Amino acid sequence: DSDELSALQVRTKQYLLLARIREKAGQLNASLQTLKEARDNQLKVQHRLLLDQTATGIPGEQNKMLARICVLMAEQSQAIRDNEQMIHHYKEALKYTPNDTAVMASLARIYMQLNRMDECQATCVQIVQLDPNNEVALVMMADLSFRRMDFENAAYHFSQLLLYQPTYWTALARLIEVLRRSGTLVEAATFLQRAEEEATRSDCEAGLSYCKGLCEWYRGNPNSALRLFNYCRRNEEWGQQAIYNMIEICLNPDGDLPTEGSVIDIGADDLEIKDSRAMALRTAERLLNELKPRPGVLDNEALNHRLLENFLLVASRQKHNVEQALQNFTAIASQDEYIGAIYGMSVTHVILKQSQRAKNQLKRVAKNTWTFEEAEYLEKCWLLLADLYNQAGKYELATDLLKRVLQHNKSCMKAYELCGIAFEKEQNYRAAALYYDSAWRYCGKSKPNIGYKLAFNYMKNKRYADAIDICQQVLKLHPEYPSIRKDILEKCRNNLKV
Repeated sequence: DSDELSALQVRTKQYLLLARIREKAGQLNASLQTLKEARDNQLKVQHRLLLDQTATGIPGEQNKMLARICVLMAEQSQAIRDNEQMIHHYKEALKYTPNDTAVMASLARIYMQLNRMDECQATCVQIVQLDPNNEVALVMMADLSFRRMDFENAAYHFSQLLLYQPTYWTALARLIEVLRRSGTLVEAATFLQRAEEEATRSDCEAGLSYCKGLCEWYRGNPNSALRLFNYCRRNEEWGQQAIYNMIEICLNPDGDLPTEGSVIDIGADDLEIKDSRAMALRTAERLLNELKPRPGVLDNEALNHRLLENFLLVASRQKHNVEQALQNFTAIASQDEYIGAIYGMSVTHVILKQSQRAKNQLKRVAKNTWTFEEAEYLEKCWLLLADLYNQAGKYELATDLLKRVLQHNKSCMKAYELCGIAFEKEQNYRAAALYYDSAWRYCGKSKPNIGYKLAFNYMKNKRYADAIDICQQVLKLHPEYPSIRKDILEKCRNNLKV
């Protein structure tokens, strides 16, 4: 009998080896079937042990083996994109090792990625009851607060994690995102300083560079952000996202919205701009080729890669490329209502002087619920639609959309600027100045056109001293900036003398 039991145990190991071989050969369904045979065989081992001794005497190692097989089945289910089976197998693993926090964390992560927030929360609570300092669960609970737009609670959770472990880069990157959306990015400096003081090992440098790059990008310093992201782009953990961010910056360093014909009508006078743009696009293309989407059911890397390829075509400012991108975006959007593809279609319509078509596309998502996964593209859709409404004189519709953007991202410089434009057009210079002031602060006082608009509205509001102050700030950084000296600075000085 003991020989028979040993033979069964050996057979389990043989099945596991065969499953591994089939997985390596790319036979994922066959590998999963072999794992099921391994599980069934291991259940026979359990049954034999039950016959030989009381249930309480079943060795824990055999239960661990069963749980391990179930985890492998869950991972294979992920590879073949079967979410329900993946959840089923993780739950099955927990039947055999009910206090395994690593398996619970995997299950919670799946729930989060499938937007099953309540189940994710319940699983995280179970983990924390077993292990109060479990970082993975604490980060997920903070993430849950973030996804539910409870930014204050999310910031608290992330900052608590960082008090105990200042170089926990995942938590720091998330905190920077939360602070950005809360409009309190300035608070990130303290956490970055503490992290830098603690980051003595060379393996910390990539995480620190990524977090600093994120902060610089959100502060409106794209060149500084590019340098920092470039530093960590070869890193296994941070490289992939750093490259995505670098491509975004190269394609649109100033976060500008498209304008009619802007991509096609570029004259010979703009040679310097053309050269710098061409260099940025070559860099973006090289980075995109470097970026290899990793296979997996729960990430959208392949989709993001396709979207960026087409935004690169758009940024080339060649009409045939823009038309090709429109076809590609339309094909992507026809498979599923991807917000990124709808934004891409809208951008190409604007550039091809088809603004009404762009509006029709953007109206499809105007009332969409904000989600963490779609946040960036959804906000861009709302901003572009608000810009089109402003151009059409529909200022109330524009400001309603912009308030939604600011509800979810209080650091959005472009939303403040567009609100300022709407109020300025209505000759409400006081309200316009308030919004331009926010835009000026959130762009890090680096964009001279925003400074000009703010100074102009201060002047219209008879706040001459404030207007002069802004003019001087602009001229200090951009001495050659046209018109501001003559149009605003000199007029305000004359008015003060009077």
